[in-house]
Amino acid sequence: MIELPPSYCSFVLQNPKPENELHRIYHDTQYGYPLATDNELFGRLILEIFQAGLNWGLILKKQKNFENAFQGYDINKVAAFNQADFDKLMQDTGIVRNRLKINAAINNAQVILGLQHTHGSFKNWLDTLDARSLPEYTKIFKKTFRFTGGEIVNEFLMSTGYLKGAHVEGCPVYKKVLKKQPLWHKHQ
Repeated sequence: MIELPPSYCSFVLQNPKPENELHRIYHDTQYGYPLATDNELFGRLILEIFQAGLNWGLILKKQKNFENAFQGYDINKVAAFNQADFDKLMQDTGIVRNRLKINAAINNAQVILGLQHTHGSFKNWLDTLDARSLPEYTKIFKKTFRFTGGEIVNEFLMSTGYLKGAHVEGCPVYKKVLKKQPLWHKHQ
């Protein structure tokens, strides 16, 4: 077995139990990899927001439910959600039913539409923020979005390749992520 410092990588590699299979799949195929589309980025932001205060394993178990509830993370559709859509989400037992987080997802979709208008895309806006420190990123996110504290911003940016740290260098997935050229690596 590979010896790794305490990290998500070591947790996944040292706990190959069936109940951790979703963590392994996420770690090996999604975590730290750059995302190409605004809807993918928005979907990850939603998951990170809904994870706040909860176990990531719960969010992974409900990942498909979130995708369905939020219309495949289609930013245009979520930005147009009305009170009936909100009420439907509050009754959806397949997701985490939290009024503040649901409101944040809808509001953040509307904000992203504005960013698409001014920057061409959410991804372009994120790319303009490159090579910042976590406190700088957090300040910008808090000013721009709802429900985006330091831990949410950190995990969102690490999980999408904007901040280093998703994988430790000894992790077998680390080199796979580097081949996808995450933004943090381009600035080293």
